Amino acid sequence: QVQLVESGGGLVQAGGSLRLSCAASGSTLSAYAMGWFRQAPGKEREFVAAISRSGGSSYYADSCKGRFTISRDTAKNTVYLKMTNLKPEDTAVYYCAAKGTADSRGYIFYTQQYQYDYWGQGTQVTVSS
Repeated sequence: QVQLVESGGGLVQAGGSLRLSCAASGSTLSAYAMGWFRQAPGKEREFVAAISRSGGSSYYADSCKGRFTISRDTAKNTVYLKMTNLKPEDTAVYYCAAKGTADSRGYIFYTQQYQYDYWGQGTQVTVSS
């Protein structure tokens, strides 16, 4: 079992940047594909970005392409979401999630919430206009 803790959220002006971190404990993240999701007030949680177990493949929601970058550091057992050119519509609670996978090549990523096994508690990102 893996425990996930997000950090790095905060208040930022439109056009600014933030880097979210998702630190894992209880297990090594090298066995998991990872994803970031977000939930804005009054809206359902939605997919943001995903990265394969090896880090060799990644995928982004259209609204985040070109602005967000997902990465992982095996040595630190941490996954990151670098967010640039932030917009007010990016305001949400951001969650990281882990999907246990036997994908031997490590190139499969997952974009659906139901596919993930473990979730963090979330970190608030607020973008002011």
